[in-house]
Amino acid sequence: MSLSRRGLLGAGGAVGALAATATGAAPASAAAPGHRPGPGRGRVRTGFDRLAADGYRLLRGQRVGVVTNPTGVTADVRHIVDVMHPDSRVNLTAVFGPEHGFRGTAQAGGSEGRYDDPATGLPVYDTYLKSGQPLADIFTASGVDTVLFDIQDAGARFYTYIWTLYDCMEAAALAGKRLVVLDRPNPVTGRAALGPVLDPAFATFVGRREIAQAHGMTVAELALFFNAEFLHENPVRLDVVRMSGWRRSDFFDGTGLPWVPPSPNMPTPGTALVYSGTCLFEGTNLSEGRGTTRPFELLGAEGIDRRWAAAANALELPGVAFREAYFTPVFSKFAGKTVGGVQVHVQDREVFDPVRTGIALLVTAKETWSGFAWRPDRWIDKLTGSTRVRTMIDAGADTDAVVGAWQEDLAAFRAKRRRYLRYGG
Repeated sequence: MSLSRRGLLGAGGAVGALAATATGAAPASAAAPGHRPGPGRGRVRTGFDRLAADGYRLLRGQRVGVVTNPTGVTADVRHIVDVMHPDSRVNLTAVFGPEHGFRGTAQAGGSEGRYDDPATGLPVYDTYLKSGQPLADIFTASGVDTVLFDIQDAGARFYTYIWTLYDCMEAAALAGKRLVVLDRPNPVTGRAALGPVLDPAFATFVGRREIAQAHGMTVAELALFFNAEFLHENPVRLDVVRMSGWRRSDFFDGTGLPWVPPSPNMPTPGTALVYSGTCLFEGTNLSEGRGTTRPFELLGAEGIDRRWAAAANALELPGVAFREAYFTPVFSKFAGKTVGGVQVHVQDREVFDPVRTGIALLVTAKETWSGFAWRPDRWIDKLTGSTRVRTMIDAGADTDAVVGAWQEDLAAFRAKRRRYLRYGG
């Protein structure tokens, strides 16, 4: 079945053409008004595409609110709110905006606040940094019966939209609302989980619960995982609408779907490919490339020279090479200053390990630049999920030792994760 109710149970009621296998052909239902095939092969149909093609039967008789951002688009890049609002088959009554906002007008760490959407007149509620009972109160005040979730993820534990999902699940349960997750691809494939698993003592909005740094799951799979593993004492009434045509081995450019940057510093699927490793530089005094055209691919600081790229290349990491690079960020760290560092060039994404690469770059940066320092707030511990990475690197551990230290925890997470995977290939 393509819908899952309350975690692992089959959905009740009529689901029509949505009852297709996750990797099978798309249903032959009539398309939603204005729907046209997207660019590329168009092989993958998102959860929303399938929901709309089925005439929104899953939402019949419900007042619906949607948690979404600019990535909530159809194959012809129409926003799902603009598609649903005039459609009499669905009663869309509210929008809930996450970090960066529903229409995407805010930078990192910002949101759009409460307003009425000029295009549709719908009330837009701000959910950013809200959780628990305060978020439940927003759902109650909105008057919705069902909360939809449709946001493109980047595949990393510290990409905060998956924790917006978690918070919405918890709050919807408190408010007595149903939550429906409309699935989208993991842009860096769903083949493997990589990196350290969060220690719950380090839980923050960049990591609420114990999952791997690169989780290797879709948002719908994560929702099933969250509901059964973490919210089991008060699970939300959950449905997920799976994609058709997506395979676990698919990178985003193989889906035929349009890429919309899910946040201002995630401009391309290539950014997402390196992000789960190089975002660790947010926890240092080096620039992680914000304020450039290549965020998370360009890394550097004043005083760094060619020795860093040489040391990183000497490790012969699979699928990646490093170019000596100089750049001038226009905002964030070193704004307006020319800094030296590296550009990360992924040459074979099939064998590239972003988390191992991120650790290797931290190790070699500290070895080759005397100015290297962690952020004073120990942000690196929140990103990696414990003190282990920081303390091991400070003690002189090499890349293999640091990566080896989390393998037991990662193996346990991988075993647990397998129960919730819903796509083959």
